[in-house]
Amino acid sequence: MMISAVDSSFGSQTMVAPLRCVIVKRPEEAFRSLETIESQWNPLGYTRPPDLNRARKEHQQLVLLLKESGANILYLPADDRTGLDSIYTHDPVLVTDRGAVIFQTGKPARRGEGPAFADALKKWEVPILGVINGSATAEAGDMIWLNRQTLLVGRGFRTNAAGVESLAALLQPLGVRVIPVPLPYWNGPQDVLHLMSFISLLDDDLAIVYRRLLPVPLFELLSERGIQLIDVPEEEYNTLGCNVLVLSPRNVVMVRGNPVARARLEAAGCRVSEFDGREICLTGAGGPTCLTRPLLRA
Repeated sequence: MMISAVDSSFGSQTMVAPLRCVIVKRPEEAFRSLETIESQWNPLGYTRPPDLNRARKEHQQLVLLLKESGANILYLPADDRTGLDSIYTHDPVLVTDRGAVIFQTGKPARRGEGPAFADALKKWEVPILGVINGSATAEAGDMIWLNRQTLLVGRGFRTNAAGVESLAALLQPLGVRVIPVPLPYWNGPQDVLHLMSFISLLDDDLAIVYRRLLPVPLFELLSERGIQLIDVPEEEYNTLGCNVLVLSPRNVVMVRGNPVARARLEAAGCRVSEFDGREICLTGAGGPTCLTRPLLRA
């Protein structure tokens, strides 16, 4: 499939507009082999080695939900520069209305994902707006569009100060305001704590959060903007109850096994679909938002 800027087939400066085109990577391309899984799962911080056959079936469930919503699916190919984490296609790239920003990830083992993603985007004729590199690091899991002109960026162990500054300078000509959000130490530099680890925007005025991790300035900003907060219970934070993918406003996908969070979403007027995520989500601490890189929301 060829994509060009002329027919507006890319642009995703929103978390909640209907998902039209999304990039994923199958487990067979990300994990590649049992030998690769065995050699990488522990160094990458997985809780255990994921089962490739089960992972394949789980990913197919997610892709089916995406297709049923009307989204076109693009698949990243296997690439020797990438490892298990490349199944989480959200992190190495930010997609704007002018093209993609390629990141140098804060996790050193993922540094090959940005260049590999850039090569795929060029084949799909998606322009590259810029690259974050040098001393700067950034991961899109630390980024939430409050609206098309406002981007929250978590400043933590994955996205450093230079990354925030470089991204702000790159997006300034687009009229985008970058608001840094300091992240807590939590479990330290080896842990996977992104801004999106504790908040998912579900509509312009609705978000699901793990409130204990919300920085006070962020809580105040959300309150000022009239955004209603749905709380994830303590027992469902580690099972990714806070990681919710929006297909369209209040039409969402989450990992099966978070009944309280699901009930609270439905009480707020959300339509909820679920998929099994024991192998592709829980082992690597990445939910449906992590598994998807929206290319077009409109």
